[in-house]
This record gives sequence, C-alpha cells and structure tokens, in this order.
Amino acid sequence: MNLATRITDLLPLRNPFSPFLRGVPKIGFVPFSCSCTRLSGSFPMQMAQSFDNNDTGFVENKFALVRPASEAYAQEAFEALRTGKVIAVPTDTLYGFACDACSLEAVNRIYEIKGRKHTSPLAICVGDVSDIKRYAVTEHLPQGLLESLLPGPVTVVLKRGESSILEKSLNPGLDSIGVRVPDYNFIRVIARGSGSALALTSANLSGQPSSVCIKDFENLWEHCAYVYDGGELPSGRAGSTVVDLTSLGKYKILRPGSAKEETVTILETHSLVEDTATT
Repeated sequence: MNLATRITDLLPLRNPFSPFLRGVPKIGFVPFSCSCTRLSGSFPMQMAQSFDNNDTGFVENKFALVRPASEAYAQEAFEALRTGKVIAVPTDTLYGFACDACSLEAVNRIYEIKGRKHTSPLAICVGDVSDIKRYAVTEHLPQGLLESLLPGPVTVVLKRGESSILEKSLNPGLDSIGVRVPDYNFIRVIARGSGSALALTSANLSGQPSSVCIKDFENLWEHCAYVYDGGELPSGRAGSTVVDLTSLGKYKILRPGSAKEETVTILETHSLVEDTATT
C-alpha cells in the first residue's frame, strides 16, 4: 500500500503557532459537570435558550458545548475521550477533531463526522516525545533526533511494530503510523491526561478547507462532545512537514509542509540521508 500517497491527506494543515490563546470568546453559560449526558436528543430547554440568547456573536449549536481552550477545562475533555466521544481542539496547525485512538467506536465516529473513507489513514497525537515508543518503533533512530524535531510542525512516520499498543483496527492494512506532538499546550495536556494516544484529523468535511476558527466548522459542532476555542489561529496553509523515518539511516519527505528546510537540516545533522528510491 502506498503510504506516501495516503499520509498527506490525513493531517490538518498548519499555521504558524502562536503560544498565546487569542480571541477566546466569553461564553454565557453555566458549565455542566463531567457526569452530564451530552449529545442526547433531550437537550435541556433552559440550556438551549441560554445558547439562543447569548451575545457572543456565535450562533451556538445546541448539541455542542463551546469552551475556552484552557487547562481549566481539561478534566472534562479527559472524560469525554474516555467515554468514546469526539472533541474539537486547536493545535499548532489548525483546528482538529480528536478522539481516543484505541477506541474503534470513537475512530469510526470521526470518519462519519468528516464523511471520510475508511481507507484514508489517521495520524495520532501524543503529549510528549517519550510517549512515541509506546505506539511506534523508535530504536533505530539516532539518539536525540525526535527531541530535536518535536514538539513542532512535523509528522514523523514510523513502523508500528509488534509492541505497539495501538488497536489493530486503526488504519488496518498499514504497518506504519504518522505521529505528532503538536507545539500547543492544551492538546498536549489532554493527550497526557487521557492515558492514550489521540487520533487527530482536521476539523472539516473531507475535501473541504481546513478551519482557522471554530466558526469555520460550525455546521459540525453538533457531532462533538465539546468544542474548545483557542481563537482565530494564524493564517497560512502550508501544512506540517511529513517525514518517513521507517528506514534505518534514511529519511523521505512525504510532504514539504511549512518546516521542510529546518527538518532536513535536523535530519542531516543526525547523519540521516535522503531516500531517493521511488515508490
């Protein structure tokens, strides 16, 4: 199966990351507790009215809860992920849909939301570079390479290996996986607290433009347990740099993205050479 032609479609496009949350709206609602039922057909009438009457400038969807992308709301995100829900989050690329990568039900839900074919693979996101070895083979890589590349706008493609704790149902038929450690604190906190890798893909319908603010995918809010708002992200659609690191001592750029030059410099500093073999 040709990974090079499939991996480039699995990730949200990247914008230059700003370390600050900008433009976070003031949401006029009383927060639910983590144990509340979400996305049920019987949405409380008074909550629906509070959404209708808010003055935030958003047309809030009655089946989604919009929150600031703040650590104060991380616990409820953990709970949503652990129960197989999908959430929308800002990253150092664009807004993305995230779920527990080890939950078949949740992964299937993301495909349904996006209208995406199951033959298109999903990448995973982890909170720290040290977590990658739980899901992919890293022993063949030069010491310090991953720490030099990540966190940041780079997706590394690695072999899954027999020791990977990823469900076999995630990207069936592929023996490799794209892994990200975004340079955005909120999603990294969520990934750490979830105790699992997150499946991550752009928050949009398949084939449609990616999202730089939550308003861009408002029509999909109803499918999320929560929508976390980090404000409008910086413009630019070059995407993350995708690099295949499955071969010993070699690398192959699968998508140039926004950090190709920096990535290549780091790879060659660690004595890797470009794999020029055709696929």
